[in-house]
Amino acid sequence: MQSRRNFLKKAGLVTAGAAGASTLATPYVMAQSTPIKWRLQTYAGAALGPHVTKPAVDAFNAAAKGEMEIELYYADQLVPTGELFRAMQAGTINAVHSDDDSMAAPVDISVFGGYFPFATKHILDVPALFNQHGLAEIWRDAYAKAGGVVWLSAAGQDPCHFNTKKPITSLADLQGLRLYTFPTAGKFLAQFGVIPVVLPYEDVQVAVQTGELDGMSWSGITEDYTVGWADVTDHFTTNNISGAWIGSWFVNEKSWADIPEHLQKLWLACIDAGHTYRNQWYWGGEASLRANGDKLKLTTIPAAEWAQVEDAALKFWDEIAAESETRAKVVGIFKEYNAMLKKAGGVYTQG
Repeated sequence: MQSRRNFLKKAGLVTAGAAGASTLATPYVMAQSTPIKWRLQTYAGAALGPHVTKPAVDAFNAAAKGEMEIELYYADQLVPTGELFRAMQAGTINAVHSDDDSMAAPVDISVFGGYFPFATKHILDVPALFNQHGLAEIWRDAYAKAGGVVWLSAAGQDPCHFNTKKPITSLADLQGLRLYTFPTAGKFLAQFGVIPVVLPYEDVQVAVQTGELDGMSWSGITEDYTVGWADVTDHFTTNNISGAWIGSWFVNEKSWADIPEHLQKLWLACIDAGHTYRNQWYWGGEASLRANGDKLKLTTIPAAEWAQVEDAALKFWDEIAAESETRAKVVGIFKEYNAMLKKAGGVYTQG
């Protein structure tokens, strides 16, 4: 696998700043007699990527029978995660698996990617919201307006908890905590004294060991164990600020148009198969590791106190909704959906 330095040199990436897409070279186009090649980069690191992204890529490569091959790269291997959209739009990479927030997508709905506070309670809320309550159309239209990128599919993953060096048993314990988290989640948590820290994904574990970080608010317990974070933190807080990560699969518009319809359908089917794998991997992992894991001690902020965070989230929603018509529409869908869950009762109300 080529280094990021060599890749960027070959790709003609002159600067990583405001020069924009014009600094990226036109992608190389394969001759028709050779297999189509795509480069796909995921937000996930090398430990997590085999579970969240690789199954879909492996399934596609096996089923494409030599017509096409997708090369998979993990977090920051070709370009920094925050530059994924620009690189994909320019065609330097062909496809991406990420949340909108992390890859700094210049679309109005990017604030809802990753963990939008308390928008969801469970992993299946995400496909339900997209496929049954209108979010897919909003996302598809947003990227069509941005140009150069096609949104393909979204699915849920794990809830967003705190895993930290010190125990968290009250809101006061959040004061001054330096946490690795998502941009929007960090903005929300800052009102409770959290200090959001931005680092390359692969540097996070070492940053906890050196004291640069106090922990993470990035994932559920499945990822904590899988990627090694449970080896450097001591406590896992059972309260979560969102029940499921909202992430999507994207592709460069020209790359998508250039492949035949049967390969488009095959890729979409493999993405769906990857969604199914993640559903069971996360759902089972969260339960098993909370019940049987021996690395992290579980702590909880009392429900009456945690209600302050939930109330703050509703105010945060209204602030976001006031910023644009599209954001107001998405927030409206979240409100209607969560009201429906409350009415349904039972497991639907338990985050």
